[in-house]
Amino acid sequence: MPNLKLIPVIAIAAIMLASPLTAAQKNGAVAQDFKLTDMFGKTVQLSKFRGKTVVLEWHNPGCPFVQKHYGGGNMQAAQAAARKQGVVWLTVNSGAEGKQGHMTGPEAQVLAKKQGAAASHYLLDMNGVVGKAYGAKTTPHMYIIDGSGKLVYQGGIDDKPTANPADIRTARNHVTAALGEIKAGKTVSVAQSRPYGCSVKYAS
Repeated sequence: MPNLKLIPVIAIAAIMLASPLTAAQKNGAVAQDFKLTDMFGKTVQLSKFRGKTVVLEWHNPGCPFVQKHYGGGNMQAAQAAARKQGVVWLTVNSGAEGKQGHMTGPEAQVLAKKQGAAASHYLLDMNGVVGKAYGAKTTPHMYIIDGSGKLVYQGGIDDKPTANPADIRTARNHVTAALGEIKAGKTVSVAQSRPYGCSVKYAS
């Protein structure tokens, strides 16, 4: 691996640490560590949260499926409830420049304030390095990493794969349910589901 100190900082949009992710996409494997810059320009490293449960949420504000969950406050409520439990919630935007949903830091700040988002950090992954490594396919695409650093859930936010906000009321929120099970010391009963939403708008 190249000496990262020799790489100009301005050229680094994301750094995947250790070897390229392979088995980490499988539940039970240790999640690949990474560093990303958040909307305030702060570097956030996944492994710094070891010992805490972490939620990864892939985001595209222009996607109707994302709007379904943010428009009525469903995602914000899930974020706030998770954080009250001590969970770290990382919202990741892998939209490439010029593609739907791409955001700069200042744009993300404005949106987060407007929507009342309650994530711990909004992370920018414009080169798609982290998104591709994790195999993020849709917005939203959700992942949960337990305190030991292992992936314990991946898939959709719930079991109603539509863009209709009315379906939220009768849906099973897989993320909220999994977090409750983890807090109770139980095994996650639904550890994987089909992600749904808009495709992540990678550069290529």
